[in-house]
Amino acid sequence: MINVLLCGNYKVFDGMLTELISITNRTNEPIKCFIFTAELTRIKKEYKPLGQEEADFLDNLVKSKNTDSEVKLVDVTSLYEQEFMKSPNESAYCTPYTLLRLLADLVDDIPNKLLYLDIDMMIDGDILELYNVDIEDYEYAAVKEKYGCVFIRPDYINAGMLLLNMKKIKETRLLEKAREKIKTKKMLFADQDALYWSTIKKKLLPRKYNEQSKFDREDTLVCHFCKRLMFRPYPHTTNFKQWNIEKVHNELKCHRFDDDLNQYLKLKKEFENNKRSKIKNGRK
Repeated sequence: MINVLLCGNYKVFDGMLTELISITNRTNEPIKCFIFTAELTRIKKEYKPLGQEEADFLDNLVKSKNTDSEVKLVDVTSLYEQEFMKSPNESAYCTPYTLLRLLADLVDDIPNKLLYLDIDMMIDGDILELYNVDIEDYEYAAVKEKYGCVFIRPDYINAGMLLLNMKKIKETRLLEKAREKIKTKKMLFADQDALYWSTIKKKLLPRKYNEQSKFDREDTLVCHFCKRLMFRPYPHTTNFKQWNIEKVHNELKCHRFDDDLNQYLKLKKEFENNKRSKIKNGRK
């Protein structure tokens, strides 16, 4: 069993769907995917949680590849409000949903080993290779942040992929310490900074496990569609996600996930048709 953690609201359903397609298309192992979500409309009206209907659709997807797989939706609204309400980092560079991973030690039934993935990642190989990395003596394993390891610290990490040793994390109180930093100190990269500066012992992995720029290397396992610096036709930043298919093709010149994205388009249409049908039938 590969235990995966995703976090977000209804607006990133496309990311969860595309990512789980890429994972399940390339492994025979069952997947148990925890999805942390929260209702945070007090901050912004669009911060509505992922619905059970979306979670059930994702559950059917993973079960279609392996009947032992499962998607479990976890509403952590009360935990979020308890820990982070009106903290100085609620309006950080990303949405407050990036903070949800810092609540993992407070959620019941979370396994001792857990692979956290940002929703803007696609997997081009068997994720079991990454999941099987030995982290027994570490709090987590991660990859260096492309720009942060140059401008912040040589071992500064990108928190988009975290292979978490939850047993060790509870012993060292890593997430507890990170939450305390979130509550008390404004940080540029919020969750990422809080994790980095709270870490006692981490394992640094090769960039193929969280590639943040070029997707043309054959050995790359995890492609991260994060914000990046582009130099042509002039220096600028881009932030195209994998479900922005035309931009991925034209701007990023990436076609390695075309089969997955074609499957995504069909499944998304199926989901929307089912939703419309339920609404229509409900009105009768």
